[in-house]
Amino acid sequence: MAWVSLFLAGMFEVVGVLGMNRINRDKNVKAFILFGVGITLSFIFLSLALRSLPMGTAYAIWTGIGTAGGALVGMLFFGESRDWRRLLFIAMVLASAMGLKLIS
Repeated sequence: MAWVSLFLAGMFEVVGVLGMNRINRDKNVKAFILFGVGITLSFIFLSLALRSLPMGTAYAIWTGIGTAGGALVGMLFFGESRDWRRLLFIAMVLASAMGLKLIS
């Protein structure tokens, strides 16, 4: 259950980052709500995961999911660069997160 909570924490971090991006573009109430809900749920699920996972591992994987997810959302919805080197380093972040899971 801790790993599911950690995965959800990472996904809601991406939602929060998406809201932050919308705040920078639109500055409307919906963007602030998206940001607030995303970040709040992210921290709640991270807190639940930390009950049984080591802090260093959980934090690294949470930020890895957020980093890779934020970059992918930027590429898919905001026209950010899809350079192969960028994709390579995103894959390395995800591989590192999976490696931490395997040794935990």
